[in-house]
Amino acid sequence: MKLWAQIVIAIALGSACGFFLGPQAEMLKPIGTLFLHLLGMLIVPLIFSSMTCGITNISDPSKLGRVGIVAVILYAITTLLAIVFGITLMQWLQLGTDLHLSQVAPMATKPLPSISELISSFVPKNPVNAFAEGNVLQIIVFSTFFGVALNLAGEKAKPVVALLEGISSVMFRMTSIVMAFSPIGVFALMAWTCGSFGLDVLVPVLKFLLSYWFACIAFVLVVFCGILKFLARLSPLPFFKSMGNVIATTASTCSSSASLPVTMQTAEEKLGISKGLTNFILPLGCSLNMNGSALFQAMSAIFLAQAYGIELHAQPIIALVTTVLMATLGTASIPGAGLLMLSMVFASVGIPLEGIAILAGIDRLRDMATTTLNITGDTVCAVYIAKRENELNLNTYYQKQPTETLQAVSKSRF
Repeated sequence: MKLWAQIVIAIALGSACGFFLGPQAEMLKPIGTLFLHLLGMLIVPLIFSSMTCGITNISDPSKLGRVGIVAVILYAITTLLAIVFGITLMQWLQLGTDLHLSQVAPMATKPLPSISELISSFVPKNPVNAFAEGNVLQIIVFSTFFGVALNLAGEKAKPVVALLEGISSVMFRMTSIVMAFSPIGVFALMAWTCGSFGLDVLVPVLKFLLSYWFACIAFVLVVFCGILKFLARLSPLPFFKSMGNVIATTASTCSSSASLPVTMQTAEEKLGISKGLTNFILPLGCSLNMNGSALFQAMSAIFLAQAYGIELHAQPIIALVTTVLMATLGTASIPGAGLLMLSMVFASVGIPLEGIAILAGIDRLRDMATTTLNITGDTVCAVYIAKRENELNLNTYYQKQPTETLQAVSKSRF
């Protein structure tokens, strides 16, 4: 039985157990807490190793040129738009206020620092201290500089790169081991959640899921179609007609990496992107461009902050945006990445990690939309860059003869 199916069963059994046990389900909480601690144990070494290795690969001299820079900038812009869109939507809907959850240890209020103090706090004075405290932003910044320095060091740095690649592989394997226990952890967390708050907690969560689906569709129509129509000067309809097989694959596998071969084949054979750009941009986007993940993390943070009565002012909102943006720009596609990333984002703004259990029940349905949005964003960016670099075959894109293609292009222009 696949892991996601085991988690779904664990959610159902945990909910039923919590319903019948009531407050006595508190005795199962330590098991769920242990699972959350196991996830937290992975964060620091996984971020450092995977982020640094990602930078060394991206910063390869043969890849870092005009196309690479444009791709990274476009990924960053679309991801930032997804974060802002998610925060704005959830602040407007106020869905989390229906939950009325209580914190085990309420957050201590701190005076808001200035913008300069906030920016300077991103850079660690002592990297060892940042690692010890699990400061996600500072670890990401240090990993970025460390990866760039490894590239500049050249041949002498290759043993260090090889070592970090080995550590990264080990951490991926360790993540798989921890996720093998996720049904037990999710069962305990759901039993405790339903026992403490009742099954009524599921109704607002389902509303949240529907809101997330709506947000994904709206983001595609506004942002992705806007890029194709106004930047690439192409009709969006042929794009989505060609992407049918890719969307079906991503929705069923919930994995950008597993869908990458199908995506690359579609990009070259049906969308007309040159083989060189296809082989470069799409694998790069698979690691860097996670619009769906960013949208979900931003919406989840606001949703649970409202549920716990945590007011997010300027400082935590900036920290939230920065954490999601920097974390998604370089997070590997691994099993359990959704739960792992949520724990990182929640920690950055002081949201109790127990809130992850509330969202676990919709994780599979959420992941279908997330992965589809991620891979669609990768391909939209690839089409735009190919058009910009004159490496897009319009005949293939429109699936028409040359004369018909010219007429279609003229109609798409203003």
